[in-house]
Parts: sequence; C-alpha cells; structure tokens
Amino acid sequence: MLHLFSTPLLASEAAAIPLEKISWGLLITGLLGGLGLFLYGIEKMSEGMKLAAGNRFRAVLKALTANRVIALFFGAVVTMVVQSSSATTVMLVGFVEAGLMGFSRSVGVILGADIGTTVTAQLIAFKLTNYALLLVAVGAGLRMFARNDNLRNAGEAVLGFGMLFLGMKLMSETMHPLRSYPQLIDFMRGLENPLAGLLAGTLLTALLQSSSAFIGIVIVLAQQGLISLQAGIPMILGANVGTCITAGLASIGASRDAKRVAIAHVFFKVGGVLLFIFWIPTFSELITSFGAKFGFGNARNIANAHTVFNFGLTFAFLPFTHLIADWIMKIFPDQEEEKGLVPAIWHLDEGVLSNPSIAIELARSEISRMAKIVGRMVESVLLPFVNEAGELRDKVYPQLSLVEGISMREEKLDYLEEKVGEYLIRIGRRQLSKGQMEEVYQLMSIIKDMESIGDVIHRNVVPQIDKKEALSSDFSREGKDEITYYHGKICDQMDELKRVFENMDYRKAKRIMQVSKEHIKLEAQFRKAHIERVRNRREESLITHEVHMELMDLMKQINGYVINIAKTVKHIGRNEEFSMM
Repeated sequence: MLHLFSTPLLASEAAAIPLEKISWGLLITGLLGGLGLFLYGIEKMSEGMKLAAGNRFRAVLKALTANRVIALFFGAVVTMVVQSSSATTVMLVGFVEAGLMGFSRSVGVILGADIGTTVTAQLIAFKLTNYALLLVAVGAGLRMFARNDNLRNAGEAVLGFGMLFLGMKLMSETMHPLRSYPQLIDFMRGLENPLAGLLAGTLLTALLQSSSAFIGIVIVLAQQGLISLQAGIPMILGANVGTCITAGLASIGASRDAKRVAIAHVFFKVGGVLLFIFWIPTFSELITSFGAKFGFGNARNIANAHTVFNFGLTFAFLPFTHLIADWIMKIFPDQEEEKGLVPAIWHLDEGVLSNPSIAIELARSEISRMAKIVGRMVESVLLPFVNEAGELRDKVYPQLSLVEGISMREEKLDYLEEKVGEYLIRIGRRQLSKGQMEEVYQLMSIIKDMESIGDVIHRNVVPQIDKKEALSSDFSREGKDEITYYHGKICDQMDELKRVFENMDYRKAKRIMQVSKEHIKLEAQFRKAHIERVRNRREESLITHEVHMELMDLMKQINGYVINIAKTVKHIGRNEEFSMM
C-alpha cells in the first residue's frame, strides 16, 4: 500500500539483502519522515478534536467540582483530546495561575491525565496501519466537502489519525531490515536494564514533548521485534517521568499554586515509578501471561503495561488526594505576596495557546481583572467632589493619594489593553471555529471600551477636581444628592459587569443593558432639575453649573460604555449557549 512512498526497504525484500547492503541514508530518511508524519498526525488529530469540542472544555471546567472522581474524569477526557498528559498539566498550571481552579482540585485532574494517555497507546497497539490511507481519505473528504463545522473538525481528527498510522507503517517497514542487525539488537537488549530504559524514556519524552508520541514509537519497535516487554516497561516508566519536565518549565515564574501543580505531577509520576521499578520482571511476567490467554503480541503487551501502570497509579493515590494536597501545601506554603503597583499580566499563559478554548478563557480572566480595575476607578473618582475632608488616599494602596491611585490604574489599563489585545491576536492566528473567532473579535471590542472608561476618568473627570476646588461654593444640596445617587447607580452597574464576566451570562448582560438605558432617562431628569435651579438663580447651582454639567455628562459617557460592553457580552453568551446545544 505504501509502495508509492518508496520506502527504503520493505519486509519482503529484507531477507534477501545482506547487512552491508543497507542504505543508511534512505533508512534514516524513512525513519525521520515516518516520525514526522506520526507527530504531525498526532498534532492534527489533537487540533481537530479540540475544534470539535469547541467551548465544551470551558463548560466542563466550570461544572467541575471538588469531587475527585469528576476531576479524574475531566483529566482523562482532556488528555484524550490533546493527546499528551504534559499538555494537560501545562493547561492546569494556566488554570491555577488564572484562578480558574484551586490547587486541591487540580490533583484529581493530574491523575485523570495519566489514564487519558493510555487510550492513545491502546489505539496505536491495534494493528490499524493497513487502514491508514482509508482513514486519510475519509478524513480529507470530510475536511474538504462537509458543510457542517463539527463534521469538518471531526474530519481533521480522522485525517490526523490516519496520518499517525501512516507514519507508523513507514517507520515499521523502514526498521524491518534492522531486525537482524547485531549492534542494534545488542543496544536494545541493554535497555532491559531498568535504569538505562528509564533514562532513555525520560530524555526522549522530554525531547518529543509528548508521552503518547514516545510510547507509540516504543510500540512500533515492539511490532518489529526490536524490543522486548522487559525493555519496554522501563521506557514506559521513563516516559511518565519525562512528562514532568514540560509542566515544570511551565510553572517557572508562575504563582505558588501553579508551582504546586508541577510538584504534584512530579510526585505522582516519580512515586508511581518507585512503586513499579523494583518488580519489573514480575510485572512483565504478569502482563505476558495475561496476553498469552488472548493471543496478544509484544506491542499489545506494552500498551497493556502502560495502561496497568497508570490505572495502578490512580488507584494507589486517588483516595489520598486531599492528604497529598495538604502535604504539598505544607512543604510549599503560601507567602505574603503583594501585587506591585507596576502594570503586570496575571492570567495570560503562552503555553496554552495551542488550545484556543482555554486561551480564550484565560483572556476572559484578564479582562475580568480589567473590569475590577475600572470599577475601582469609577468608585473612587467622585470622592473629591463630595468629600470636604483633607487629602484623600487610595483605598487599596494608602501610600498613594486618590488621584495618584487613579493614574496608576490608568497605566495598568493601557498596559492590559495592549497585552490582552496582542494575546487575542495570537489566538486569532490559530485554527479556530467560527464561534471562537467571533468571540476573539468581541473580546477585543470589550477591552477597548474598558480602556475608554479609564480614559474618561483620567483625562476628563480628574481635571474637574481642580476646577471644583477653585470654586467659591459647593454643589447645592439637591445637586450633590443627584450626583451621588447617579454615581452610585453607575458603580452598581460596574459591580454587576464584574459578575457577568464570571460566566458570560448573557441574560444578566441583557439586564445591565436595560438598567443602563433607564439611567440615561435618570440623567436627563437630573439635568432638567439642575437647569431649573439655575433658571431660578440658585446661587450654588449658578457657581457650580459648568462642573456639575460636565460631571454628569462624563458619567453618562461611562454608562454608555457599560451598555456597549454588556451588549457585546450578550452576544458572546448567546453564541456560547447555542454552540452547546
């Protein structure tokens, strides 16, 4: 079936060709080409499955509770989709860093990720390589001709699956002549030493960044008889340790909770290896005897050993996840960390850009933080107009004056608009579903509106403070009450907006739009009352007229931006709800 690819040596030709006739250039080319197809197939399968899953990742994440069984199931499902427990753990680091999940809940997900990796290994162990081109044809057909987005995404997953097996077949046929090569046979026998196999599995998995990919290669070696089960088991154990390196790198510079995720991952993997490594010969005999009853070959036995190891790991540690989480908390306790006054990103993680659904969720978290910053600016800016006490201090950072606090937050908003915008653009360059692309555009609109609220406060409202202080009179009692009441309503809307971002609740967003439109009428009513006082030559109203009108108009502008944001959130929420149907 693969003759068209001009593989270096096919099985039928190998016996007739002496060892010295092996073309090493063609052999290495075949191996690298097969490996490239194999890895690219895993990537395409993962992308297709993630696109087909769409925003269901986020829905499951939000539904996740502290129940360890649900967390276990979630970890297994996500790892089956992304095809790597390393990738799942990197996502967990991002979740915890973003505040989407607490550390204790992540422990069960880590164990679930271990189970998820076994599914790919079992599928690879099925000898489906003869159907590789059929899978490619079916996947390509769906990708090109299906009208439904979900079918096209499923087609991409099937296409990737076919390419994976195509790469396996190419590697398998390329390696066939090596079955009788003495030096390679001696090297492979050396891997039966547990430490050598463990080291090889760890290093190669860290290099490939995927335990599924490495275990697939081990299964290919086993199918050609180049590796025994007793040599394959240490390599599988090493692959499980190698997955820890990626998560460890992802946790560098992250929060302490995110570092705890990486520590938990290392604890489970290394602990599991220590449980199994001292009885590898016995473990090998058990797997072999079980496989003999069903006629399993060496490749299937290696996949079964991988499955038994990870299920054993789960059953050994799952009952103690809370105790393990508490223990890790004790050895890596919280520290008093004060978030600085300098603008910084809290939630965005470059490591999860390969999973757009999760990356969008992290962008939402950073935008929710922007909403809190804007809310504090809106809340504090009226105090200088209605408070006659001395110099006012910032509520959160008392070392700053109130105006300095507003300026500091304006800098943060400018910084966040730039960084979140860049992050959303990078997400937009990925392969996205139609709904995800629309959401990226809508989130970019939201951050612009939030930054505009900050500009209104910093550039327009703050300068009115000096104008007000220069006046010889305060607002009239009625005027001050109206300004304070209207400002309170705007603050209430900002609080509601912050809560809306937790779930992108389009019904609550619709309610904000309705209330904000009522506030437009309220502002007109208060404006009319003030003009009436001016017409009646009320002294305080005459003196403060310009500042009064400007202040009310600026709060009306803020209310307008709130309506725009709520309207955008409504569209996002409705699109997300429909996509789940």
